[in-house]
Amino acid sequence: MDDLVNTIDTSAADLTGLRVAITGASRDFGRTLAIHFAERGAEVFLSARSPAAAAKVAEEIRGLGHPQVHSFACDLSAPASIRAFAAAVGELTDRIDVLVNNGSRWLEGTDLLACTDEDVADTIASGATGTVLTVRAFLPLLLASDRPDIVNMVSTAGVPGVHRSEAHGAFYAAKSAQAGFAGVLSKRLRPQGVRVISLYPPDFANPDPLSPQWETTPRGAGDQLTAHSLVECVMFAIRQPRDCFISAFHFEQAR
Repeated sequence: MDDLVNTIDTSAADLTGLRVAITGASRDFGRTLAIHFAERGAEVFLSARSPAAAAKVAEEIRGLGHPQVHSFACDLSAPASIRAFAAAVGELTDRIDVLVNNGSRWLEGTDLLACTDEDVADTIASGATGTVLTVRAFLPLLLASDRPDIVNMVSTAGVPGVHRSEAHGAFYAAKSAQAGFAGVLSKRLRPQGVRVISLYPPDFANPDPLSPQWETTPRGAGDQLTAHSLVECVMFAIRQPRDCFISAFHFEQAR
């Protein structure tokens, strides 16, 4: 029995050979995911609007002893930049096993007039159009995998009727569009074996995954959702057998 338990634990943690592309990976939850995929043995292709910021995270991961990491510039509001990101990844690998649509501009404020037209356009473009175009650009690489997964970091802002976030209306619009796209994409790509997994978290605590706070941040029933728990949701979903299509994770808001 002990041998069986050890085998299960090892296989659950080991993602060696998995190839993962992540947008918006220079900070916050994107950086957290990039670090955790790398720590589990995956080869990571991370992007950010700023090439210097993406390169910094890649160097940080290499410093942890994980050399299989690559960084790229990708502005999700610019179609040509998305195409260039996918093309550059395609020069390094013949497949992508997991595409994480994490990048999206955050725009705060309940006053619809308290921002520029450009802010609104950029927010919607990065979160909505950017997700659609990223999937289009990476779909050939995903279809070359025998276990393709698309993970979308949406938000409760993409759930109809939810209004507790202090996000701007443009962010709500972007996330609602992203959620609608994910819903139809899941049905249309299933015959090709592609799973579409969407997470709808409320505001959550995101301690630095390399800090002591990663393990010490409270995770009780009355506490705020943590990035630690979100990482485990992502890892749980992509490890499932291929007949298990987990389309969405929805979370109650504790506060």
